[in-house]
Amino acid sequence: MRIAIVNDMAMATEALRRVLISVPGYRLAWVAGDGAEAVEKCNHDTPDLILMDLIMPVMDGVEATRRIMAQSPCGILVVTATLEGHFAKVFEALGAGALDVVQTPFLAGNSQLQGIAALKFKLAAIGRLVSGDSSQKHLRGSALAEPQPGSASSDRLIAIGASAGGPAALAAILGCLPRDFPAAIVIIQHVDPQFVPMMAAWLNEQSALSVRIARQGDRPEANTALIAGTNDHLVFISPQSLGYTPEPLESCYRPSIDVFFESTIRHWKGEVTGVLLTGMGRDGARGLKALRDAGSLTIAQNAATCAVYGMPKAAAELNAAVRILPVNEIVNELIHCVSLSNG
Repeated sequence: MRIAIVNDMAMATEALRRVLISVPGYRLAWVAGDGAEAVEKCNHDTPDLILMDLIMPVMDGVEATRRIMAQSPCGILVVTATLEGHFAKVFEALGAGALDVVQTPFLAGNSQLQGIAALKFKLAAIGRLVSGDSSQKHLRGSALAEPQPGSASSDRLIAIGASAGGPAALAAILGCLPRDFPAAIVIIQHVDPQFVPMMAAWLNEQSALSVRIARQGDRPEANTALIAGTNDHLVFISPQSLGYTPEPLESCYRPSIDVFFESTIRHWKGEVTGVLLTGMGRDGARGLKALRDAGSLTIAQNAATCAVYGMPKAAAELNAAVRILPVNEIVNELIHCVSLSNG
């Protein structure tokens, strides 16, 4: 995997370079000292992945990510030493198409490199996505059990999956839903667990609905959006309760949208609308198809409004989506379908 480094700090660049040369199969493509230089280099030599700093002179990591994803798209991992006070920029970068965020490893005493484990883990996971090898096996046969008959058609669930570019899409949707929106919302967003509390707080500021992290045993509620908050999979453990599970262990998507969608089919007894938003890879496509086959309304974000047209494209190829819509029209569709079910 050819990896580029974009950072204006010599020590940070050296720390990242040492990590790359320590892993067989990783090769340094090029180094840029700011976002503008990175955009220019990427136009001429697009790597498999860019390690993008967040705060830089000339052009910051948010704008560089936005331009690269528009002109010469590739995987982007935000690697920054400066998080405190810059949380909004983190989610702007994720909304612009960055895949994930991790803190910069640093050179400590005796030239020892610290903080490399998290970075190596992210690189390995993104490498599987970039190469198209998800190493994700199908769930056991019970995962796609026949849906149980609904006991109350007014019990409405909106199940949303998102990855790269998802925070901005989620903000656009949640920010336009009315305070009295009568359906429960559960969101699976691919993001490092350490950033989920910040993302929940940020989305809560954008939305009239209450947005918070899902806890073990939580029951989905109207006017509330719950977000998966760990590397374990968020699933329904009963018709009314959510919980976390490490299974399936072999899934490289953690938390997995497919796993959540399929648990919804097994347990939720009301109506479900499945929504698959922008993101790299294929997570959620199979689960969305299972929801459609079970009779649910399913929606995928269209290519023009996706930061990364990967997961919705996979869903479209499987004929998993009843509707393929721009992100602003997804809001209208959700309001319309909920009002119909309550009419």
